[in-house]
Amino acid sequence: MHTVDVATPGGHYPIRIAPGRLELLAQTIPSDATTIVLITNPVVQALMGEQVTRVLATTGKRLIPVLLPDGEAYKTLDTLNLIFDAMLGAQLDRRTVIVALGGGVIGDMAGFAAAVYQRGVRFVQVPTTLLAQVDSSVGGKTAVNHPLGKNMIGAFYQPIAVEIDTSVLNTLPDREMSAGLAEVIKYGLILDTEFFEWCEKNVVGLRARDPELLALAIRRSCEFKAYVVSQDERETGMRAILNLGHTFGHAIEAGLGYGDWLHGEAVGCGLVMAADLSAELLGFSQAHVQRVRALVQAIGCPVVGPRLGGVEHWMQLMRGDKKTEAGEINFILMPKIGEALRRTAPADVVAKVILRNTA
Repeated sequence: MHTVDVATPGGHYPIRIAPGRLELLAQTIPSDATTIVLITNPVVQALMGEQVTRVLATTGKRLIPVLLPDGEAYKTLDTLNLIFDAMLGAQLDRRTVIVALGGGVIGDMAGFAAAVYQRGVRFVQVPTTLLAQVDSSVGGKTAVNHPLGKNMIGAFYQPIAVEIDTSVLNTLPDREMSAGLAEVIKYGLILDTEFFEWCEKNVVGLRARDPELLALAIRRSCEFKAYVVSQDERETGMRAILNLGHTFGHAIEAGLGYGDWLHGEAVGCGLVMAADLSAELLGFSQAHVQRVRALVQAIGCPVVGPRLGGVEHWMQLMRGDKKTEAGEINFILMPKIGEALRRTAPADVVAKVILRNTA
């Protein structure tokens, strides 16, 4: 087992990474917990819900299951209320522990519910997709979407533990694996040239789900995320670099309707567009733009974005992103592979990049 420690003002907690962690979940529940609320969706419930329910039952705690509809389209306030309905209906107290069993949507909503139910209860992240394991389960970002913007309603709230069972990745469709790999290669682009090169070298094995390669990719990604979050928990500075590709990616998700493209697919395409914009503004080499495009394509993500009704609609969607300040759209760009910074960009240059990378 590998353990990565996360240390932030909002909480210190372990990320435990190993096959078989689902069988040990009972050890993560605090002894003073009064109730466990298990939040998942029908897809995950069918695959591993019975196992997790059996394991958590060994704690002797009261166990309340909450089943949410599956998909990004349901990451809404209405769906969030299903959690509150169950918790309030059962008259749960502040010693309740929420267990988020699922991908990024489940983790975000369960974490947000934990942050605001009676002003805060403890929760455990049990991510079941690669994207959630390497990114969304770590760092305490919780939120729901709004029709006018992705993740615009939420809170920073840290879990008490992240339990990553690498064996559950065998249950994922190939498309979900590809989406997760987009977030993996992002870490190399923003922080570590050698890790990006490692991803290039091992992309075939990663897509083939080689367990040793995936375990290393997950561990390194969590280490990168833990380091950044420890420096800047609330995204007032350095943490913003984790948004590489996300300004473009969130526009794709909002423009198509949440759920048409997976989040990681939109981010993968956004990485290509961010690389192109970096070439326009920071001298990022065209050779490196091609490397980014080739690797995103090799992991199985789209490299050409949708038109979304034209450049002005693209710009409107990006202005609605939470990274916009005083009407200025902020992008994360790269002077070179392994380094990233935040800056605005002239609208005409952004328009050129959009036209060049959409069809």
